[in-house]
Amino acid sequence: MRIGISACSNGRNIEDKKQEEELMEVLREFGAEPVPAPHIYARTDTFSGTDEERAADLMAFYRDDSIDMICDISGGDLANGVLKYLDFEVIAASDKTFWGYSDLTTVINAIYTMTGKPSVLWQIENLVWKDAELQRKRVRDLVAGDPKGLFGIDYQFAQGDRMEGIMVGGNIRCFAKLAGTKFWPDLQDKILFLESFGGESGQIATLLAQLDLIGVFDQVAGVLLGTFTNYERANLKMTVYDLLKMHIRDDLPVAVTRDIGHGYDSKAIVIGKNMRFE
Repeated sequence: MRIGISACSNGRNIEDKKQEEELMEVLREFGAEPVPAPHIYARTDTFSGTDEERAADLMAFYRDDSIDMICDISGGDLANGVLKYLDFEVIAASDKTFWGYSDLTTVINAIYTMTGKPSVLWQIENLVWKDAELQRKRVRDLVAGDPKGLFGIDYQFAQGDRMEGIMVGGNIRCFAKLAGTKFWPDLQDKILFLESFGGESGQIATLLAQLDLIGVFDQVAGVLLGTFTNYERANLKMTVYDLLKMHIRDDLPVAVTRDIGHGYDSKAIVIGKNMRFE
């Protein structure tokens, strides 16, 4: 298996090169051949290349028949810049799955909107971060045919007791960047997943208000809340669910999971796949 390694968002710091080299070695130990894109490390400010260049890196992987899957190792702010340069006809015709997290929420949801294809919200660098051994075991189990370790999530309902629909969303800030563009998904009867690394009370509250103002919560069949790292660290009186309650009707199902987000132990979720919670 050959894995294309892209960086559609902020360029990686050159100081992280040792970490990326460790990731490449881990992937080889799994029997995969990693193929890094030309534009990985920051060259000018936070840019590893122009929007068009980074998009060209991604499209080269989609066009290369020897590449089996694509994993993006970046995050930050820049991923939506590549969207207008992507060839979604080529992506739609491909059987490759795109993996990424955080700012790659923009690319993942755009792929679903433009092609109907699912992608995986997960950071492959979890294989070399704090909970590396746990994550490597999950991937070994996945390769062996058991996806539960990586994709099986525990959840509890905060409101309602059942919901079903195609999963959309991801990082709340990055998902909101798609609003008003052709890459914004049709949210009717979908389940909206939301998580975040940054943001405390005001920042998360205003993003939920924005989603409310554009009618999101009137359309979706349910909401799944993941972890909100900095918000939870701040030990605020109100939970993210408390903030969400200000904007949703009483009969909208809401489930909460600790298994998906920016934590090093985060599991994966498929955006663009029908899921049932009950």
